[in-house]
Amino acid sequence: MTTTALLPVSVGMPSRRLVMRIETLALILSLWFTASANPLFWGVALAGRSLSEPSSIFYAIALGVALTALHFVLLAVLATLVPRPTVRALLAFLAAGTAVATYFMQGYHVYLDPGMVRNVLATDPREAGELLSYAMVLPIAVRLLPPLALIYAVDIRSQPALNAIGVRVACVAVALLVGVGALMTSFKDFSAFMRGNKEARYLITPANLLYSSVRVAIADGAAKQTRQPVGTDAVLGPGWADRTKPVLLVVVVGETARAANWGLSGYARQTTPQLAALDVINFPKVTACGTSTEVSLPCMLSAVGRRAYDEERIRNSEALPHVLAHAGWRVVWLDNQSGCKGTCDGLETWRPEPAAMPAICPDGNCFDSALVSGARTLTAGRAENTVLFLHMIGNHGPNYAKRYPAEFRHFTPTCETADLGRCTQQEIVNTFDNALRYTDHVLAQTIAFLKEKQATHDTAMIFVSDHGESLGEYGLYLHGMPYAVAPSVQKEVPMVMWVSDQYRSSFSLNTDCLRARAVEPVAHDHLFHSVLGLLDIRSGIYDSRYDLASACTAPLQSDANAKSRRSIERSSPSARTDEPYA
Repeated sequence: MTTTALLPVSVGMPSRRLVMRIETLALILSLWFTASANPLFWGVALAGRSLSEPSSIFYAIALGVALTALHFVLLAVLATLVPRPTVRALLAFLAAGTAVATYFMQGYHVYLDPGMVRNVLATDPREAGELLSYAMVLPIAVRLLPPLALIYAVDIRSQPALNAIGVRVACVAVALLVGVGALMTSFKDFSAFMRGNKEARYLITPANLLYSSVRVAIADGAAKQTRQPVGTDAVLGPGWADRTKPVLLVVVVGETARAANWGLSGYARQTTPQLAALDVINFPKVTACGTSTEVSLPCMLSAVGRRAYDEERIRNSEALPHVLAHAGWRVVWLDNQSGCKGTCDGLETWRPEPAAMPAICPDGNCFDSALVSGARTLTAGRAENTVLFLHMIGNHGPNYAKRYPAEFRHFTPTCETADLGRCTQQEIVNTFDNALRYTDHVLAQTIAFLKEKQATHDTAMIFVSDHGESLGEYGLYLHGMPYAVAPSVQKEVPMVMWVSDQYRSSFSLNTDCLRARAVEPVAHDHLFHSVLGLLDIRSGIYDSRYDLASACTAPLQSDANAKSRRSIERSSPSARTDEPYA
């Protein structure tokens, strides 16, 4: 008796998996992105329009076709640039990135421009962990699972290379023609929309993610490893010949504190009770360099600031801490945040060790009072000219409740989660204000520390926040919006100055004059030059026009610096005030 071997039923059977070209897959994904990943863009583009009107429907269809064509071109180009076996993984990765980006953009109403991508890349694991919650799983899954299922449910058709290239080029050409044609049918409406909403392009997802990521990669790749020296001629001014004590200046860089909620500046609530009891000088009208730490911190510590903003030049040049070091000062950067963004490269740095400060650092995250403890340790037994930069975690959101100890829970009820959508606006504001009261406490601690050092140093403190924050106004949260469209609450920040009596006498500083100057508009641009002026440091980089105290000090210092600057300008035609790095 003969037997026949049983073969697997799949042998010889045609595959039931769907087979399609890469172009077809890219088109389907592009349609999905247009429909599911752009709620903010559609909200802005169709604002004030009624979809019951035929013209609005036609305009929306034209925009939808253009967005789909744009994303098809981007996906087709990406698929051409990578090896064919990796196309599926690339598309899956992009779908995941798009779903996550859409969730956070919609949840916090943020624009995904190069600055925001840089912020994301600079976020440390602690900050990232605070953004994660179970509530984000479902909305991300809804946007991610359908394209993932499609990507891995189909087989990509294989074809000769020349044929594949020809088809790809033809499809891209057709997509460009269709996209441009669609916009031309509603060109009047589209051009008017873009003229009034230029930053809306950063709401088109995932085009914004791809474009901004490439921009950041190119900029970082071109960044110089060695920063251009700045202020290497810095020396102590002639007034130092008569001084008997070294100086200890503390520059406190705040995080996300906004002027609108600052008690000293007239806020309805008292968020600065301890500073209000001290002899401080408050600056109520201060404009920030940017709306994120990644932009503002390098900018506020640069000689050029916002008035002639050049990101590449700022990032590739030395900053204020380096100029102080050139003048022979000890400079230390104390950080309770995500680093100095290059402004302290090559200088002494310090970070709190949670294990050594368990009371101040619960759960491994340190409150800002740890910086004051660090300052006390670093200056113990040392009598030398010193500038300490204290970089706070401040009001870093969205989990404001983690920025202060329980005893500072003054305003209630509070928002105890990073998912701001689960809290009322009043709860968010209450929590933000509690964090401000803790910043007020830390600044008062800093002043108390400086008073302790008066026996050995002339002491002073400057506090200024890096940027502000949106707390639900106009549906906006957090910060980082493009500067041109950012609301004032993200750009207006608090600033405070304190000087000891000995410092005031030693530097012939007229504080009444400085108080009068403080009520006038101020910008981050003033910080660099004001610090040099207050410390009587002479350099060609110094510009008295941006020194807040230049008119409030003895003539010897300001005149000497002015003469130094005029001398340099005469000897170097390129040494213009609007190009301080020349």
